[in-house]
Amino acid sequence: MKELPIGLQDFETLRREDMLYVDKTERLLKLVTKGRRYFLSRPRRFGKSLTLSTLEAMFNGQTELFKNLAAEEWVSEQAKKPFPVVRFDMSGLRPYSSGKELDEAIVNFLRDFMLLNDLEIQPETTGSGTLIQIIYHLYKTHGQVVILIDEYDKPILDNLTDLKKANEMREVLRSFYLTLKSCDKYLRFVMLTGISNFSKVGVFSALNNLEDISMDERYGDIVGYTQSELENYFIEWIDNASERMNLTREALLDRLKDYYDGFSFDGVTRLYNPFSIMQCLAKGKLGNYWYVSGSPTFIVKYMKKNAIQDPEEYRHFKVSADFSDTHEIEYAEPESFLYQSGYLTIEKWIDDEITLDYPNEEVRKSIFRMYLDEIYRVKRYITLGSQIWEALSEGNIETVVELYNTALAGVPYDDFPNRNEFWYRSLFLMLLRGAGIISYAEVHTYKGRADLVIQLKSRVIVLEFKFARNKFEVEKKMSEGQNQIANREYAKSYGADKNFEILTAVLVANDEERCVRIG
Repeated sequence: MKELPIGLQDFETLRREDMLYVDKTERLLKLVTKGRRYFLSRPRRFGKSLTLSTLEAMFNGQTELFKNLAAEEWVSEQAKKPFPVVRFDMSGLRPYSSGKELDEAIVNFLRDFMLLNDLEIQPETTGSGTLIQIIYHLYKTHGQVVILIDEYDKPILDNLTDLKKANEMREVLRSFYLTLKSCDKYLRFVMLTGISNFSKVGVFSALNNLEDISMDERYGDIVGYTQSELENYFIEWIDNASERMNLTREALLDRLKDYYDGFSFDGVTRLYNPFSIMQCLAKGKLGNYWYVSGSPTFIVKYMKKNAIQDPEEYRHFKVSADFSDTHEIEYAEPESFLYQSGYLTIEKWIDDEITLDYPNEEVRKSIFRMYLDEIYRVKRYITLGSQIWEALSEGNIETVVELYNTALAGVPYDDFPNRNEFWYRSLFLMLLRGAGIISYAEVHTYKGRADLVIQLKSRVIVLEFKFARNKFEVEKKMSEGQNQIANREYAKSYGADKNFEILTAVLVANDEERCVRIG
């Protein structure tokens, strides 16, 4: 079996070492022959950097790297007169405290580029001025230039919670990128990639010749793996993993589909995240590799500042078709951030309305883990989740509440000044879902809505949450909850199936004492 290029972003290294490569060059040929200026937005770990590295090799005419690939003939012709390529990766820049520092870092990068390429040019004091000099020089000596910029928006996203600083970074980048507009006739091809679309409005307000292919069906599979690609290119690895996991090939494919498939950026094409699927096949184990590799810093910062208490509200969430690219940072809605960071994807797209949802099991678990890690900051939640699962399996709700109170004791309460019933229930749900326990909030019945329903193999548990400001309100709230469960018959719809044990309980959050009581 060919080695899996896990985390590798350099096309030349991948090909020279004969690693497994899913041929995307047919899609890239469309880019280079049908147009000249592009923008592509995708979440992290989706292959954006490898795409730009492949384009660099194509324009450089590195024929030996494209043997038996779709672009082999085009690259062979290109080798007769290669184009000079300036490739800039913004992800390598550290967070900066001022626009001046960012501009200096850009100048330093361009100086390094000149040194590596033996360009005898006197750099300017600004990034934009230096880039103009490089483009002019390369054009005069080699002809039109190719510009490839990866993670164009990172300096802005690094300062997402400080709008003043974010706008300062945006102005520096705007000036830098507008250089591409003024040098248009000297450029053969331009492509920018990044995570966000919303900052594109400000950064590229005058750079109106970029074609945004982020949600274009023609390029829906330009990065990521389709089901067909998975089964064609990775079949040896799939058979190897199925043997190690003691599953049939068909059973493993079903598991992989549920756990890692489902990303869509056009409402039609469904994709696997390359990083996660390769990690799973290499290790022979279903795991949450996408989250463990690190949530993007910008989404964590944003969610800390604008914590949404229940991610379930974004299941089957309807938005307008332009929801991700019509807002500046200061006006962007949470669903825009969640979509662009990969937590939400397009479930369906009908006319001008898009329905968003979590793409797969890995991402659903990731959003709950992110909340527990970064929003609620619950310690040892994985161990707690396992203990909660065991207690629920035994029907021991009292132990579940004790474990929940353990988690509750570690939450920094100062971070949440406006706690209420919804807040306590949401944290409880995060613990359940982070442990993979099937649970539903606001379950509709013919007489009302049950706060929370937990479903196990042979047991259904119906819970009613109540909020008490102090110990004097606890008994009253407990009685209200018990009457509500009985009078509204929340558990009745589950009673018809004799294979299920039905349990009910009321959980009252005593906010003064920061604990929950059961009744």
